[in-house]
Amino acid sequence: MAKKRIAIIGLGMASTPHAKSLADLSDRVEVVAAYSPSEARRREFSGRWSVPVADRPEAVFGNPSIDAVMVLTPPNTHLELVEQAARAGKHILLEKPLEVSTGRAEALVEAAERAGVKLGIVLQHRFRPVGTALAEIVAGGRLGEIVGASARLSNWRPQSYYDQPGRGTKARDGGGVLLTQGIHTLDLLISLAGTPVEAMAYAVTTPIHRMETEDLVAGAVRFANGAIGTIGATTTAYPGYPDAIELIGTKGSARIEDTSLVARFHDGTEARLDDGALGGGAGADPMAFPHHHHRAVLTDFLDAIEEGREPKVSGREALKVHRLIDALLRSAETGRREAVG
Repeated sequence: MAKKRIAIIGLGMASTPHAKSLADLSDRVEVVAAYSPSEARRREFSGRWSVPVADRPEAVFGNPSIDAVMVLTPPNTHLELVEQAARAGKHILLEKPLEVSTGRAEALVEAAERAGVKLGIVLQHRFRPVGTALAEIVAGGRLGEIVGASARLSNWRPQSYYDQPGRGTKARDGGGVLLTQGIHTLDLLISLAGTPVEAMAYAVTTPIHRMETEDLVAGAVRFANGAIGTIGATTTAYPGYPDAIELIGTKGSARIEDTSLVARFHDGTEARLDDGALGGGAGADPMAFPHHHHRAVLTDFLDAIEEGREPKVSGREALKVHRLIDALLRSAETGRREAVG
């Protein structure tokens, strides 16, 4: 097949793993334009990756030869950019989260669906080998009926991280640790355990950070199949620890911790997998991880376009984790159990 012609919009911190992924897949894609409102970022990105740049987004959306765009900008810009891309008939690979509110996220998803373009969301934990292996174990019934499903994210971010303009604000980011960091682990949890229906939580901003949004959350969740579990997420756990997901079933239990999966079954057998050096990002440098899982997201996105199917994490699929995060934060405000959705 002919190479897909792709443009990048947004050349900040998140662009590096995507640029590496595009370079790896150069037999399938051609990067024809890269745009940032910052001339310095355009110049630096072009020099580093040897790709042409555009000095305005209209040069991307108005170019009929471009098949797809990667939107890597701050969350509060996503709706308008996706609407422009959709009107131009371009497929979209969008960095998480969808938007700063679920209402804007829903409008974004509907815009892509109306235009008939593919919308993939960068929630790369779905593509980790330990995640896909555990998904196969669950689908094969080896754990039996899931009765417990929990997730823990213990990141560290220094104050300098939140001193960046807009970082950790409702206006630009839409939220704190849940929407910015925890969304990856919670999305993987939902993909394994099923739809959450009810949540309770505490959410606070600790004295460790000066920021508008939450940096520590402790919660509980109930799933549609009756399973229950706990959710913990923070950016205050110095120096940063591996994220973890635990599933308990009627036939066994399984635990993912960073790059390791261990599953043990009542019949005495077990399954193990280790991704090796494919983890990271829990500490002060949020980009200290390899790009392999981003490459897998991009590969799936290209396959979805060519096969005429939805990406593994579509916009509609990503709304599930947004609604869970909404329920957790709403519960923290009301002090009551809150329905998800």
